[in-house]
Amino acid sequence: MSEKTSFYILNHTGKTVKQLAVSRRHLRIAIGFLAFFLLISAAILVDYLNLKITFNKQKVKNTIAKQSDEILNQRKQIQKFADEINSLKSSLVKLNTFEQKLRIIANIEKSSEEDSLFGVGGSIPEDLDSQLPLTEKHNNLLREMHKQTKELTLASINQEKVFESLYEGLKSQRNLLSSTPSIRPTEGWLSSGFGYRVSPFTGLREFHKGLDFAGRKGTEIIAPADGVVSFVGRNGSYGKMIKIDHGHGIVTRYGHLQKALKKRGEAVKRGDVIALMGNTGRSTGPHLHYEVLLNGLPVNPKKYILN
Repeated sequence: MSEKTSFYILNHTGKTVKQLAVSRRHLRIAIGFLAFFLLISAAILVDYLNLKITFNKQKVKNTIAKQSDEILNQRKQIQKFADEINSLKSSLVKLNTFEQKLRIIANIEKSSEEDSLFGVGGSIPEDLDSQLPLTEKHNNLLREMHKQTKELTLASINQEKVFESLYEGLKSQRNLLSSTPSIRPTEGWLSSGFGYRVSPFTGLREFHKGLDFAGRKGTEIIAPADGVVSFVGRNGSYGKMIKIDHGHGIVTRYGHLQKALKKRGEAVKRGDVIALMGNTGRSTGPHLHYEVLLNGLPVNPKKYILN
């Protein structure tokens, strides 16, 4: 007869509710199954934990690798931006050099109020070192980039100001050049020059205020520069006359005309036909009396004729 083991099930008062008798053989089998189950469960749990740890490690490695790649790309971008800042700085310096050459050619000096490219007394910042190893930190490079970006912003503002000043100076000179009588006002030959001469009417020495160009009656007379017609009509010994105000204190006068082709207040350009050669007023034959006045004083028109 096999030995048995009894199990008693008690209630909360401690009284026996049920008695269960199990043979020791069956108990050993049950304990064995339980132990086997626990062993299998423990093995599965250990494998799961190992797998989870491995997965987490791989995940961390992947994250670190991804972050390393991002850091690497960011540092490459920083180096690229550093090169672009160096290039921009070089372009600004070239523009500044070009502006200085233009000023020399046009004889336009920079005013004392205008700053140099990088401020009063400012020197050109050294080029950024964009060839740092990607394994090193770029904090110093970033700080220097930030600093130079501010300096380049101020430099571009200064350069814009001086270019505007240069433009105004060139525009003023262009206006002056376009308003300066620089071509012959008519065809024909020079019959009398500027300065003292013997008067063909009195035989006495007199000062001739302009140039006389002899030619056929009706020969076209052109404006030697841009300006505005300020007078059209008769003027004593000049006969029929036109006067053009070119601005900048420059005025030209045309006498002994047959006919004026422009009206007072009309704007004219260099080369516009303004009148026809005639023989009016105090004249010995068809010709043009041409004068150039600077601030009200007659000057030799030959100094202004380039052709």
